[in-house]
This record gives sequence, C-alpha cells and structure tokens, in this order.
Amino acid sequence: MLGKKVFKLSEFSLFSQVNKNTIFKLNEICFVKELKKGEHLFRDKEVIKNIYVVKSGKVALYKQSESAQKKVIFILGKDTIVNEVIIDDLPSSINCEAFEKAEILCFDRMLFLDIMKDDFELSKIIINSLAMKVRRLYRKGKNSIPIKVEKRVAAKLWKLSRDYGIEIEEGTLIDLNITITYLADMFGAPRETISRALKILNNEGLIINKNKKIIVPDRDKLVKFFKEN
Repeated sequence: MLGKKVFKLSEFSLFSQVNKNTIFKLNEICFVKELKKGEHLFRDKEVIKNIYVVKSGKVALYKQSESAQKKVIFILGKDTIVNEVIIDDLPSSINCEAFEKAEILCFDRMLFLDIMKDDFELSKIIINSLAMKVRRLYRKGKNSIPIKVEKRVAAKLWKLSRDYGIEIEEGTLIDLNITITYLADMFGAPRETISRALKILNNEGLIINKNKKIIVPDRDKLVKFFKEN
C-alpha cells in the first residue's frame, strides 16, 4: 500500500547531518510504502524509479539461482538505504522482499539526485551506505572460503546477535524470526545441512533453540569456536 504520511525525516538518524532545507525538500518528495511479510518491494532486473529507505521493520536482499535456490545477501533494518545502487540508472540486480512487516520511505530517484547536488552531506550518506555494503561483501567473500559449515553458521549467528541481539537472562537473544529454511537461504545451502550445523552448535552449548528463537549464551565462546583452526 502506498500513501503519503505525516512524519519527520529529521527524527531519522540517517538524515541527522543534512541541513533543514534538505530535510524540507526530502519531505516534499517522500511517500511511505507498507509491505507485508514476504511481499516484494522490487525484483531482479526490474526498472526502479525510487530510492528506498527502511522506516520500520526489516527487508531482505536476495539472489536466486537458475534452480530457484535463494541466497540472502543482506537483511536491512531501520534507517538503512535499500537500493542506493540505482543512482547508475540501470535495472535492479537483486530481489528485495519484506523479512517482516515493514514501512519503506520512497523517494523519486531523479528528484533525490537533484537534492543531492545541493547538499554534500546527503551525498555522503549514499556513499557511506555503498561503502558499508561493499565491506560486508568483502567479509562474505572471506567467509566463503571452504570451512566447516557449522563454523560458517556460528559466524553468521554471532553477527546476527550483534546486529539484532537483545540481552536476556540466558544470554543474547537474536530478535529475528529466522527459520532453518531462511538460514539455509542465507548460505545458499540445503536445509538439512544447516539443521545439522545448528544441532552441532546446540550440542556444544554455543546456542539455545527455544520457541523458534535462537539464543547465544556466550558470544565470546561463539567467536572462539568459529575462529579456531
């Protein structure tokens, strides 16, 4: 569902460094799109005319193989830019779906670029967002070097516990509804492989599976596990 809503972009940390005139201009061209869980914001090879920013909830960027195997590249939360790459005026090179119910800020691409010309701080936001994704892809490349799958899963769970963790009595709760199937999509691996890896981590006392949630009792021990030779 797409519609204009009353809100203040100045309240978003993403835009905290841009000037008031820029905020005013961005508010004028901004609409909010609401997504249900699993609903697509855009698809691979689609021509996109908007720049999207996550207002609330989370979205997932993923690629799909010829055999329809999904590989999740990023999960993005509030105050993150989804598709800054479209400044190159090419079709999308990835799919984007709602990981959970989400609200998305939508800015007309051409109008957004015009505003960027007058405020370098806004341009820096785009540059920094691209740089962050590149750095994360570098790390993913490093982690793609063949190692035991349970160590790769441990590394992913550690990162998720850092990005989406909530401290509870038993440790750090990963505050995401991640199924084994979705974890498998993150690795582009069979569900059975990830299930075995989780069982190993559970038996080692490195994670706790509880009510379809994953708890990391000791994040330092999890780091030690996946960094060991």
